[in-house]
Amino acid sequence: MSVLEKIRSRAGLLVGIVGVALLVFILQSALESGNYFFGNSDTTVGEIAGKSIDYTTFNAKVQEAIENQKRNTGQSSLDQAATDNIVQQVWNQFINEEVMQKEYEKLGINVSDEELYHFMVEEPHPALIRNLSDPQSGKVAPMFADEKTGMISSDKIRQFIQSMTEEQETQWLQLENYIRQTRIIEKYNNLIKKGLYTTTSVAKRDFIAQNTNANIKYVIKNYKSVADSTIKVSDEDLNAYYNAHQNEYKQEAARKIEYVAFDIAPSQEDFKEVEKLMQQVAADFKTKKPEEDSAFVIAESDSRFVDQSYVLPGRLSPMIDTAMFKAEVGTVMGPFQENSGYVVAKLTGTKMSADSAKVRHILIAYQGSGASPTVTRTKDQAKKMADSLLLVLKKEKNKFADFVEKYSDDGGKKMPPDKKEGDDYTGKGGNYGWINATSGFVEPFKNAGLDNKKGDLVIAESNYGYHIIDVMDSKGSQKKVQVFTINKLVEPSSKTAQDIFMQANTFANANRTNDAFQKAVLDQKLNKRIAENIKENDRNIPGLENPRALVKWVYENKSGTVSEPMEFSDKYIVAVITEVKEKGIAPLEQVKEDVTAKVIKEKKIEMFAKEFAAAGNTLEAIASKMQLNIEQAQNVNFNTAAIPGSNSEPAVIGAVSVQKAGTMSKAIGGKEGVFMVFVDAVTPAPAQTDYKAQQQSLNSQLQPRVDYEVYDALKENANVTEHLVKFY
Repeated sequence: MSVLEKIRSRAGLLVGIVGVALLVFILQSALESGNYFFGNSDTTVGEIAGKSIDYTTFNAKVQEAIENQKRNTGQSSLDQAATDNIVQQVWNQFINEEVMQKEYEKLGINVSDEELYHFMVEEPHPALIRNLSDPQSGKVAPMFADEKTGMISSDKIRQFIQSMTEEQETQWLQLENYIRQTRIIEKYNNLIKKGLYTTTSVAKRDFIAQNTNANIKYVIKNYKSVADSTIKVSDEDLNAYYNAHQNEYKQEAARKIEYVAFDIAPSQEDFKEVEKLMQQVAADFKTKKPEEDSAFVIAESDSRFVDQSYVLPGRLSPMIDTAMFKAEVGTVMGPFQENSGYVVAKLTGTKMSADSAKVRHILIAYQGSGASPTVTRTKDQAKKMADSLLLVLKKEKNKFADFVEKYSDDGGKKMPPDKKEGDDYTGKGGNYGWINATSGFVEPFKNAGLDNKKGDLVIAESNYGYHIIDVMDSKGSQKKVQVFTINKLVEPSSKTAQDIFMQANTFANANRTNDAFQKAVLDQKLNKRIAENIKENDRNIPGLENPRALVKWVYENKSGTVSEPMEFSDKYIVAVITEVKEKGIAPLEQVKEDVTAKVIKEKKIEMFAKEFAAAGNTLEAIASKMQLNIEQAQNVNFNTAAIPGSNSEPAVIGAVSVQKAGTMSKAIGGKEGVFMVFVDAVTPAPAQTDYKAQQQSLNSQLQPRVDYEVYDALKENANVTEHLVKFY
């Protein structure tokens, strides 16, 4: 029996509440997928615990989820990102069913109807509360909230359920299933957490290690003191190290490509064509009457925008700035090239503006404007309010300061904490003093102050709301111009795009091997780019938009394969696969460079150890013979991140922790070099009989790992592989 049915069986007639659609939920983020590789079947989207997941079955679930998403969001279609997200969610659900659900069933973990009712109604689960709350503010939706406390109300939930529509009922049942699954996951994780325990002996050992301090002296011979090129490494050495350390070279499937891009950029012919077009636009612009200018700009300009503001010198394009301030109204200039296009400009007006003005204002904000998040009035209400206040102030300007205190939404009117009553401060009474064109205020505010006369009261709109501005005084004058501009972006023509494709195609056909590809890049001085560690289900490659087709191609071909030209939004690319990593243990050839470095390090450790042994039995003798400095470190213990002069050196710290006072260590191979350490003194950990605090601390560090490590371990054990890129 569902909670819905249970409530209806218990409840009588309840007051109906108008509902809103609830979201469709997925399982916890712990069920996120990892990295996967291709299988052999063309109809297999992946394998989980040896079971192949057929595309037909999987896709039916995907399409169902897509339809649910469209229905819940009111969208007629979903973009690629939303679809990709749903595909991944469905895949996670399959993993949950094939891996996690079987674990739960094996252990007998479930959630009874009574328990579900408890967490849906009587004591709402935190996950339920989150999903019945505003994601931005965190506040519970009013239809589910107690009027006094704002907390979720069990009575409101009952009322909502009793009056749900059929669609809401379907969504509520989905929510029930989500909470049921969440509770099962919590039970499973808690079961494992309760099985984790730190024994007293482990806690004691950890306490002693963390609190036993040693004062040491040491010498270090850095690996860099001997060039790697002087160390001889044989194939036998490499094979021996590789065979003994294969677990260090476990890897996921990945690919590396190198590619060249042929940018689809406008040709000189494209520029000439647009320039010719704009010459005709300029000629037509000259014939337009003032009342026709705006419509002509909107019709001809790529931006479809008319900027009607008046500007001072220095604000126009350098190509026309000086000339426009000397020209007569109606003058048309251009076309001239700017950025990636051409511009035609017409001087449509001039006026004089003050150099500076003294202003005060009243700000009437509206919901969504940048002034205050608490304002609830609409934009229309704000405009009507500003107009009404302006009418009053034009008759009784002496009320301005009072209106500022009573109506203005400008936070600047508030007295700063470092001021006291009677002190002046910027913004007091709405007064911002003298402003000019460079003052740090929004343009509409500045323009209203500078473009009007002393004594004028005007309204200006900005992104903060409506400003009622009183021009208290003004000084000087300067010329402003209004210039309408028509812009045309130069884009590559179809012929240009075809020519660039032919370049890419010629390159690809002439260089069908990796060697030929690399030689051609050098010979033609092309800019080669590299994309490494590409996983089978990656959806992003830096610099390439929507690269799924490329990723699919990479995983369908062998190392050394050169692609045909692939089109991206603004370029064609030709790629070559330069490295293929398969899941498992990397072959020696693939990790030879790293193995070689490790073998060289081991040989240096052995060589330096012999040098230490031959140099003497004391640090002083070793330092003198080998020309090394004796370093000191105080209070070294397991908490020590690094010893002075070196990076983190866990091997050295570990060796010191078991050394007795007055003893010399053997040669220790560290990260930076080989160490010889003498322990001057050891301060033992303080005596303690109760290690419960240490146990609790260790438990608190261990148990949170369950929430993600257990799932990852089970998924790895189930050998989950994913081939979604073949189909989506």
